[in-house]
Amino acid sequence: MSMTVEDCTRVRPGFPRPVPDTPNNVLQQFQMKGKVVVVTGAADGIGFAVAEGMAEAGADVAMWYNSNDAAVERAKGLGAMHNVRAVAYQVDVSEAEQVKSGIERVVGEFGKIDVFVANAGMSISKPILEQTLEEYQKQMSVNVDGVVFCSKYIGAVFKSQGHGNLIITSSMSAHIVNVPVDQPVYNATKAFVTHFGKSLAREWREFARVNVVSPGFFDTKMGAGELALQEAYRMAALGRQGHVKEIKGVYLYLGSEASSFMTGSDVLIDGGYVLP
Repeated sequence: MSMTVEDCTRVRPGFPRPVPDTPNNVLQQFQMKGKVVVVTGAADGIGFAVAEGMAEAGADVAMWYNSNDAAVERAKGLGAMHNVRAVAYQVDVSEAEQVKSGIERVVGEFGKIDVFVANAGMSISKPILEQTLEEYQKQMSVNVDGVVFCSKYIGAVFKSQGHGNLIITSSMSAHIVNVPVDQPVYNATKAFVTHFGKSLAREWREFARVNVVSPGFFDTKMGAGELALQEAYRMAALGRQGHVKEIKGVYLYLGSEASSFMTGSDVLIDGGYVLP
């Protein structure tokens, strides 16, 4: 949209907005005591690492899982270890009603939600000509619909609260097409949620921040498979997969007051895989 000189210099009512009342001390900015954080796909892998990092910083955490009920005992362990409230909830993010009721349960039991990490995802690594339509639809239902459903219902909570923070887990595959496995549908789902998150950052600018994290290969069940492992080592500038402890700080930064001037960003953490 073109603008005139007058448009550029005209005083806009309500601007500049006030700087938030965040601590000056940087370590205090990272503290999460008194915050409530929801993490989807929190039973293991990156999701559990994120929940762990938030609990270590003092947040109360709601750990959503679908089929892996290890989350139940892991939540109890986090609560006891870090003296926070940690509760596991079984929620299938591909089912809109489960997402809606899950968010209502967390708000009812915790009183609010400050940060929502839409992390749950899946991948079926097959070329499109070998992939069934059911496999395609399953990936879309979790990776795309799941993020949309979570965003729709948590966005309503954030708006009613007047504050909130959404973090979406995407993938480095949204940045490139030459990943070393055949996963065109997965790549497309992650491109969708990356751009969706950026759009939400502007739509929700009056009441919430929205950022995206794009991990590369981490040593988890969704990391590089046997056929891709050596290629992952070769392509990453750091020559290895990441350990989940190396990603906790990124989510903590985005979820905390340390990132109060950050929204609509896509943080790539891939060991230098996508470097030219």
